[in-house]
Amino acid sequence: MTRTALTLLRHELRLVASIWLWAARRRHGIGGGTGFGYSRGQGTMMLGFGFVIVIESIMMSVLLRNHPAVQRVWFMMDVYTLLLLIGMHAASVVRPHVLDRGFLRVRRAAHVDLRIPLEKIAHVRRELRTTHERADGELDVVIGAQTTVTLELAEPVAHFTFLGRRRHIRLVRFHADDADGLVREIKAIRQARSAPSPLPDPVPDLPV
Repeated sequence: MTRTALTLLRHELRLVASIWLWAARRRHGIGGGTGFGYSRGQGTMMLGFGFVIVIESIMMSVLLRNHPAVQRVWFMMDVYTLLLLIGMHAASVVRPHVLDRGFLRVRRAAHVDLRIPLEKIAHVRRELRTTHERADGELDVVIGAQTTVTLELAEPVAHFTFLGRRRHIRLVRFHADDADGLVREIKAIRQARSAPSPLPDPVPDLPV
């Protein structure tokens, strides 16, 4: 089996596992951090795609009623496509962005997972963008055709694409449902980490 086929297989297994986690109301990879969701930006679109697949499956079933073998194959393909669609939405729900004391984990479903140390973040801001042009050193994690948070990094971090190609990223744009809250939390943690430690109380003089 080729490397690409193995990558696709692992991705589909993650999607299936995400459906189970979604049904169990559990989330993946939160640990001691705080999860920030992003799935609301694509829920309506996913529902629309699912509706189209169901209608298309019904219509093709009627058209192919005189060809049962082809009808069964077509039906299985529709079920598989619908399963992948549900898996992608489930992965977006159960794999949120994660903010911990030492890092920010930017994710999108089961195919983007970028861990950024907080000390490498130079600037963070709330910024709504609906157009994105591919540029070297930039990563746009778009949800519902938009991003709402922009990170400028003090030094590049390594990001591996879906098929394993390594990229060095200096600027990250991504979407979060609570973008204001996420930006506020990142700034608060960075400020707390950079604040000087309080001076110890002076040791009183011992009596002679």
